[in-house]
Amino acid sequence: MPVYKAPLRDMKFVAFEVFDVEASWQATPALQEVSRDLVEAILDESAKFAEQVLFPLNRSGDEEGCRMENAAVQTPQGFRQAFRQYAEGGWIGLGADPAYGGQGMPKTVTVLSDEILFAVNPSFALYPLLGIGAALAISQHASAAICQRYLPKIYAGTWAGTMCLTEPHAGTDLGIIKTRAQAQGDGSYQITGTKIFITGGEHDLTENIIHLVLAKLPDAPAGSKGISLFLVPKFLVNDDGSLGARNGVQVGSIEHKMGIKASATCVMNFDDARGWLVGEVNEGLAAMFVMMNYERLSMGIQGLGASEVAYQNAAAYARDRLQGRSAHGAKAKDLAADPLLVHADIRRMLLSVRAHNEAARCFTMYVAQALDQAKYAEDAEQRQLAADRVALLTPVVKAFLTDRGFTACVDAQQVFGGHGYIREWGMEQYVRDVRIAQIYEGTNGVQAQDLTGRKVVRNRGIFVQRYVEEVRALLASMKNEPELDVFTRPLARALERLQEGTDALLQQAVHDPDASGAAAVDYLHLFGLTVYAHMWALMAKTAQPHRSENAFYADKLRLGAYFMERMLPEVDQRLAAVRAGAALMMDFSEAYF
Repeated sequence: MPVYKAPLRDMKFVAFEVFDVEASWQATPALQEVSRDLVEAILDESAKFAEQVLFPLNRSGDEEGCRMENAAVQTPQGFRQAFRQYAEGGWIGLGADPAYGGQGMPKTVTVLSDEILFAVNPSFALYPLLGIGAALAISQHASAAICQRYLPKIYAGTWAGTMCLTEPHAGTDLGIIKTRAQAQGDGSYQITGTKIFITGGEHDLTENIIHLVLAKLPDAPAGSKGISLFLVPKFLVNDDGSLGARNGVQVGSIEHKMGIKASATCVMNFDDARGWLVGEVNEGLAAMFVMMNYERLSMGIQGLGASEVAYQNAAAYARDRLQGRSAHGAKAKDLAADPLLVHADIRRMLLSVRAHNEAARCFTMYVAQALDQAKYAEDAEQRQLAADRVALLTPVVKAFLTDRGFTACVDAQQVFGGHGYIREWGMEQYVRDVRIAQIYEGTNGVQAQDLTGRKVVRNRGIFVQRYVEEVRALLASMKNEPELDVFTRPLARALERLQEGTDALLQQAVHDPDASGAAAVDYLHLFGLTVYAHMWALMAKTAQPHRSENAFYADKLRLGAYFMERMLPEVDQRLAAVRAGAALMMDFSEAYF
């Protein structure tokens, strides 16, 4: 049976030692009531609930899946009770605005609890997180009356939320959606159309489901500039807050998927459903992207959570499974064979997965801290700089962590050999479940093109240059620590490669419109590897003074050195691909394919 223990020691190292988040909370008026003792208690309780209640439902939920009964969706056994416990524990409103019943915890807290949630049960995780994302968009763009009516119910877990973008003919290209909205003269709109791939579109976990739906008004401009966002509840809400009549929205079917089978992925039909405008007319994408960007960070965390639980199981298996003998001769002479851990290739896979996990955890905290600064900093310029950093790194954290998370799960599965392919060991489920994270909330190829096109080429690399300057400042602060040369020299070299890749991309884009798309994925991975090297340098700088205190710090330095020596050299391959340009790629005729 699969095992999982929340990596609380490493989480606390990243939060309180590497980034000293408590000091940043105390320096921020809105967060001064947040303390280390409080957050450690939150993490301890989060781990306990996740390990004892949600983790046991992961396998059974996958086996049972969701099902349609009488035009309604039933979630697997135990999910409804677990969701109620989760809601009553206040977990849905952990990071929410206290004005609407939330607890107001910063992102530097919820990023850790989200990792635990995704590790133990990604299907379950999607139900509350979609509601949180919907509530975020509502809170930033809807009227005060709408916020007061809907947000407390979502944060309490009484109601859930969704985002309805994709249509049968329109995925990434939202400008061609066909769902229509018609003003009714009383402040409401009639919404008609079909949406597909709607996570949590219908289920039995809550009394009501609040759909955020992209649609076009009759006189809307063509393309993405003519999209508006509407709030469409499953049940209409009376003036006193009670539930009224069923709205004109029904589930058409549920998808039968490769993974996350306990998450209901629905076709939703809107037939003259009543809805209310969120934000301004024809500016729906701006409002929806508040939710989309939140979900993209969550998907990166999904990749991390999956690779963490996969690592824990693969490491446990490698310690116990006896296969062959060490290249140096028998280690366990009293046994028929040595444990798998004596073999160098097994160690290569395990160390690569763990090096990814620990760098990814540090990276998500780095982004979370920028999100908190963008929200809470008192200085407007500091808020803007932090928001720019988040804009730059959002596609990286989503795509790089999910690409590497999938690879990590496959490597962890490989440690099991044939048992990794058998359902009872649990590893094949981790591979199936994490695969979707590379696809939804904007495929990773689209994320990469967002990075190269919007975040690099469009502003002539200004965001990247600011990031490079920050890393150079870190390197300067470490120049008198020769014991850390194993970190600073490879990081400096990777930073040069990132700068060279950025310059090449900017030069190619001047004369070749295909350059940005051709280089996108390789550039994103070049960027992601450099960020990981940055994170390892931060962790090494923190661990070095304590390496003799206990094995935790010494092992941290060893694992970081492994990343720098064995994994970071990939930046050279990625840079070569960026420099190659688009000409050969685009030279094949369409008939060739």
